[in-house]
Amino acid sequence: MKTLQNHITLIGNMGNKPFVTNFENGSKVVRFSLATNEGISRQKKKTNWHRVFAWGNIASFIEKYGEKGKRLAVYGRLVNRTYLSKTGKKLTRTEVEVKHVIGL
Repeated sequence: MKTLQNHITLIGNMGNKPFVTNFENGSKVVRFSLATNEGISRQKKKTNWHRVFAWGNIASFIEKYGEKGKRLAVYGRLVNRTYLSKTGKKLTRTEVEVKHVIGL
């Protein structure tokens, strides 16, 4: 059961064009938002937005094929980040780190 901890699978649509950051050592990270819908009818649905990021070859794949509105299935883990805002306030953000992706 230890291997089943902190895993998440989401299927949704990319909310924006992926933002890519290239580093001097040749690695890259890609960030984008993913919209998922819940509800059983089109009239009563709730959209949830998720902050998503990926490294390496997965980042390159998303950079090449990802676009706003593209339907994706992502599998990964939740990551909590703590940082200081411009005003000095301590903030926490939960993001999804992608380990596998499938373009639908």
